[in-house]
Amino acid sequence: MEDIKRRQKPDWLKIKVPKGKEYIDVRNVIDRNRLHTICSSGKCPNKEDCWGRGTATFMILGNICTRSCKFCSVPTGRPLPADEAEPARIAESVKKMNLKHCVITSVDRDDLEDGGAKVWAETIRAVKALRDGTTIETLVPDFRGRKELLQIVIDAGPEVISHNVETVRRLTPQVRSAAIYYRSLEVVGWIAASGIRSKSGIMLGLGETEEEVIQVMDDLRGVGCEVMTIGQYLQPTAQHLPVKEFIPPEQFEKYRKIGLEKGFRHVESGPLVRSSYHAEKHIL
Repeated sequence: MEDIKRRQKPDWLKIKVPKGKEYIDVRNVIDRNRLHTICSSGKCPNKEDCWGRGTATFMILGNICTRSCKFCSVPTGRPLPADEAEPARIAESVKKMNLKHCVITSVDRDDLEDGGAKVWAETIRAVKALRDGTTIETLVPDFRGRKELLQIVIDAGPEVISHNVETVRRLTPQVRSAAIYYRSLEVVGWIAASGIRSKSGIMLGLGETEEEVIQVMDDLRGVGCEVMTIGQYLQPTAQHLPVKEFIPPEQFEKYRKIGLEKGFRHVESGPLVRSSYHAEKHIL
């Protein structure tokens, strides 16, 4: 009985669901242009809030991932071929939504020789060509640790590149599929060394300790990471990893203060924080 009660969402994770004009407008643009968003595929708790403010995180390269991370609700399987028209549709959507800041992520495409890097670059350039002045954040995969593929994205010139370590080092083999903790750190370090704003994030509530979370901060700062996000893991389905603990807001605030003391430019830390939540702040 205690275990069941422990897994029930506390009050601080209960959110209102606004669905006004902005929400409907964003949904309509996404539907008309046959686009994927991590907001929907990742079952993000902030979807209604973000769409209601006229923002969304686009997901390119399809809606099927070649990896099977134990925390993620994006379907796993054999993806369809990359859609050559997708970059143009993303750019058109950004223009129609009148976005000043655009966030783009993708599934892992280990089936492609370049991991989808060329589509990434084409999408970034298409947005910049059609919507001059729009800043872009990209949340990229690890490209299997191939620096030359990440460089293709860097050369396209997004203002922020994020790559999430997702969890503490000890839990990485249980939580992530094919990913390696130190390889992710290396990717974040390459981003930082390029001069582009570097960013990473983790989820809490999977059984990590405070000391391990602080060690992740030190590891990220050690490779030059400037922005960090910290949020609560929420179990998408019964087949995914269970929530070990719901972290209270005051602990998230403690982590935010520690991160700022360690030198991060921005730390977004809270139960409902996700890697792209309030991303427009991280460009400043």
